[in-house]
Amino acid sequence: MKRTVLELRQSKSGRLVMLTAYDFPGAKLAAEAGVDLILVGDSLGMVVLGYESTVPVTMEDMLHHAKAARRGAPDIFLTVDMPFMSYASNEQALANAARLMKEAGADSVKLEGGLEAVPAVEALVRAGVPVLGHIGLTPQTASALGGYKLQGRDEAGARRLLEEASALERAGCWGIVLEMVPAPLARAITESIAIPTIGIGAGPHCDGQVLVFHDMVGLFSGFTPKFAKRYAEAGALIREAIACYAAEVRDGRYPDAAHSFDMHDEVLKRVYGG
Repeated sequence: MKRTVLELRQSKSGRLVMLTAYDFPGAKLAAEAGVDLILVGDSLGMVVLGYESTVPVTMEDMLHHAKAARRGAPDIFLTVDMPFMSYASNEQALANAARLMKEAGADSVKLEGGLEAVPAVEALVRAGVPVLGHIGLTPQTASALGGYKLQGRDEAGARRLLEEASALERAGCWGIVLEMVPAPLARAITESIAIPTIGIGAGPHCDGQVLVFHDMVGLFSGFTPKFAKRYAEAGALIREAIACYAAEVRDGRYPDAAHSFDMHDEVLKRVYGG
């Protein structure tokens, strides 16, 4: 049964399992495996579309992939990322979130950012849009943070993240993603707020965890962060299957009789005999 926003807000220490999905088969597999939440992340820009970052991802990209994921997992709580510059103003945030909710069937949207994201979060929550926050490493603005680096390691950074988490809770977020944050700090943040935290590279003390589907199953051959545990090497299996297919086509083993269709000899004779 699909989780409700109220249930999620109360899922402290609930060990929520979130996984990204970007299409029908990925979402269907995630749902069948029993995840609690699916995130259609703008990470699709890197693992699906081949960009070097999430910045080029558009609203149309997110809508296209969110619709497919929704069809694959109609009964799972679906959160969709709002891409870079799609919530630069409250008006933009409202218009774009409305599209994700109405056209793609999203149950929630996710915004990156701390104090600077609070006005957009407040506007969305007032309009009835459930919002998942995201602080720590925020990939859309990673260049401004010095690259893909651990956040909150020094005192000033740690205090800032604690303040941002509290501000996002007050703004109405139902939960907050903590990305690339030292485990002790993630624990402190988790204990300081009443809404759940979902970690990615933030240690074991968050109320839930999220991973990128392609990292988890070995489908992405680019950079793999330290925190991304691989539970399968599906990429290697797929590559082996394709190589086997190519070899069988080239040496005439495929298609064989078992993978072909036959017809009655009489029909064939009439075709050739006129």
